[in-house]
Amino acid sequence: MTDAGPITTLSARQQNWYRFSHNPTALIGTAIVILAVLAAILAPLITPYPEHVGAVVNFRARHTPPSAEFWFGTDNVGRDIFSRCIFGLRVSLTLAAVVLIIAVPVGTTLGLVAGYFGGWTETIIMRITDVALAIPPLVMALAVAAVLTPSLLNAMLAISALWWTWHARLVYSLTRQIRALEYVEAAETLGASKLHILFREILPNCLGPIVVKTSLDAGFVILLGAALSFLGLGIQPPTPDLGTMVADGAQFLPEHWWESLMPGTVILILALGFNLLGDGLRDLFDVSEQ
Repeated sequence: MTDAGPITTLSARQQNWYRFSHNPTALIGTAIVILAVLAAILAPLITPYPEHVGAVVNFRARHTPPSAEFWFGTDNVGRDIFSRCIFGLRVSLTLAAVVLIIAVPVGTTLGLVAGYFGGWTETIIMRITDVALAIPPLVMALAVAAVLTPSLLNAMLAISALWWTWHARLVYSLTRQIRALEYVEAAETLGASKLHILFREILPNCLGPIVVKTSLDAGFVILLGAALSFLGLGIQPPTPDLGTMVADGAQFLPEHWWESLMPGTVILILALGFNLLGDGLRDLFDVSEQ
């Protein structure tokens, strides 16, 4: 009889990582997000015309179609669209990051408190959440951005105003399931504090779904921010913003199609990248759907 050697058993974490690393869509999404972040950080170094992000005019190159010199063509004042798109990534990624940094902790904390304590605490928090969920985020963002002076900061505040609700509802549902498990009851029996139970026992078991939803939300926030900028309620010129570039180029359709199509395609690819990444993170964290 031959010795087949020891049998190697992969841990749950290793199995999840294997699924993630062998998911082509997840790898594509990860690559898109990483490239977008690197491009935004290194924009002054990798763009051919970094000076075109400001109030620059070059009427001799006005409405130039895509070429070897101008990869995405030029706009109505002769600025390189490719350079402006790369710098526009900074605005979109900053918007998504700040909105989620505000919304995720707020929604997560409220969901934990409502799901664990129940009673009047649950009723008050979840009824407020239900009312907020009934308001379309775009409508609320438009209302807030219209009242305030159009700027990147106000756009972030406008989108954050309702975005916490989705995370509150998600974490509330998860907490109601987890609070009845044995290890939570054991912690209560041993006299652990409420804060310890919420943030050391329950929250770590909610992180997988939270991370997945956060990745998916990043794409939606970018699209919503682009919509605000398209309507003139986002960051103002001459700072390059993808939504504003689409709106400016729309005036010259269909003859100068690249002025809207190129920044619009960048928005599409960026949002798609975060959605594909979220799909891969679901494979990495959530084994229940496998």
